[in-house]
Amino acid sequence: MLIHAVLGFSVLETLVLAAVLLAWADRVAGARLLAAFLTGISLWMVGNELPNWLGPETEPVAMRLLATAPFASALFFHFCTVFCRVDLGRWGVAAAYALGGCATVVSMVLVPGHLIHHRDIGWIAVADTVGAVASMAWVILGIGGVAVLVHALLRARQSGDGQKFRQIAAVTASCLWGLLCLAGYGIAVLDLPIYPFPLLGLPLYSLILVYGILRYGVFVANAWARRALVWALLLALGAVVLALTPLLPFESRWLGGLAVAASVLALNGPVRRVAERLIYPGGEVSIADLGAWRSALLSAETPEALAQQAAMLLSARIGTQVEVQIGAPSASTTPSTSSAPSTPPGSTPQLVCTPGEQGWQTTLQGWDAAPPGPRHVAELFGTVVAEAAARVEQAQQFAARERERQLQARLAELGALAATVAHDIRNPLNIISMAVAVAAAPGETRREVADQVARIANLTHDLLDFAKPWKLVPRELDLAAHVRNAALRLPEVSLGAGLAQPLVLQADPRRVDQALTNLLENARIALASDAGYTDAGGGATAAATHSPVHIDAETTDNAVLLHICDAGPGVPDEIRSRLFEPFASRSPGGTGLGLAIVARIMAAHGGSVALTERPPWSTCFTLRFPLTTTQRLP
Repeated sequence: MLIHAVLGFSVLETLVLAAVLLAWADRVAGARLLAAFLTGISLWMVGNELPNWLGPETEPVAMRLLATAPFASALFFHFCTVFCRVDLGRWGVAAAYALGGCATVVSMVLVPGHLIHHRDIGWIAVADTVGAVASMAWVILGIGGVAVLVHALLRARQSGDGQKFRQIAAVTASCLWGLLCLAGYGIAVLDLPIYPFPLLGLPLYSLILVYGILRYGVFVANAWARRALVWALLLALGAVVLALTPLLPFESRWLGGLAVAASVLALNGPVRRVAERLIYPGGEVSIADLGAWRSALLSAETPEALAQQAAMLLSARIGTQVEVQIGAPSASTTPSTSSAPSTPPGSTPQLVCTPGEQGWQTTLQGWDAAPPGPRHVAELFGTVVAEAAARVEQAQQFAARERERQLQARLAELGALAATVAHDIRNPLNIISMAVAVAAAPGETRREVADQVARIANLTHDLLDFAKPWKLVPRELDLAAHVRNAALRLPEVSLGAGLAQPLVLQADPRRVDQALTNLLENARIALASDAGYTDAGGGATAAATHSPVHIDAETTDNAVLLHICDAGPGVPDEIRSRLFEPFASRSPGGTGLGLAIVARIMAAHGGSVALTERPPWSTCFTLRFPLTTTQRLP
């Protein structure tokens, strides 16, 4: 009979789905519990069908298989709490298992019901008093599980977690579908004068339940779900054709089977297309779609913003979470976002857009399980992303060229000004210096004038050095040795353990010495202006237990970091944002160009300088030297 064939297929399908869940158990919360529940459902269906398959003499075995329903409901309740992340505590779950387990044991010891014969279904189990009491247990557990699902569904909707909302909604819908299918048994038990057609939909219960969980979490489940839906639809169509064969003007099993086979073959293509559209909606792309995508991506000004916006658009279109990567992956890129040729099955699919000789190009990774429709959408979307990536790259290059042009223009103006100032100031400075040296003035006055003349001379020298064009002459050097030599110029300098070993890199020795000298001179001036060596907060000094200046180094995967710290008064908040700009100084005796020159030297080496926090020191500058340098003047 048709119903028995459908139920037999449902048993096999449910066991296969349980095996699939076990295979993906590490990717879905509560997957093992759900697999155990599906196994319990299979036992329950076998208990219902065993008398029809092997005869009514199997009634004792069938009744004991049906008695496992309360324990299966306990598994379902536990799965709902785990899947929805509802913590009921150990005792809450234990109570559910106690209820289901006790009801199962009582039903197995006592006879829960008996068999009756129905005209449409054949042998069917009818519960007696024991079975009715046991049924109350699995009904209570089932209602509890659905209540947990509804609570989590409302919570996911309020939080805006669309993926979790769709997963929980699918599980809830499968429960409602299961109740609708079980109404077929109610029709038979009540002996209503209609065919128990709801039982024909029972194979879809397990399918909806499992697919709803895996659809938005495991991408390869999409291809599996598409195949399963195709076979389910073809089976349903075959059953319909088989049910209509009695209406044919002739009666022949061979011709009936041939009609079923011909119908299935003829409808195979349309059914597959329908299933693909159900699983992957939006497989067709119109001109309006391309225009909308281009407009949506226009707001992205950086590769990171473009990748985020593109991922949102593509994920919303095909209904599956997709990652988008713009540009070549960095060394620290994780496997989930890298551009490795192979992607582990079940991982998030990726659209990778990289520059090449022919411009920006996109590749799909992790799309092996995708059918042609969504793959086609992703490929067309990739062309739009490539156009947007080229636009972002051109905009960034234009902005960089504009910044370079403005910088060179400012430096040219500053260089011309510096040359004029230096020429006009040096001669008067020399005259003032000689006049003070022979003047009959007090020694303190002569020293003060000499200090101010030296300050003006230093300013002139720094201004010329900052403004004039210069090139790096890089070679291999030991940064640790250079630091130790530079530290000799300033007393009371302590060296960290990071400088005990050679730190070999490619750099211009003269410019590195200049950067170190400027920073150490800044530290000396800052300490001299703060005789008490108080920290930035005015509390106890770092120099009370340490030297007033400390230098240390550390090595990362791609750079050497050099830390130069002092216990001076710290950097005022009002100049922190412009500390490395010209004429921003934290010391009254500084020229305001020392840190700007340091920043230019580090940029020329492909590195950087930053003001960092390294307690207990009040001020700390960190120089970053890349291990692979680019000798390019900013």
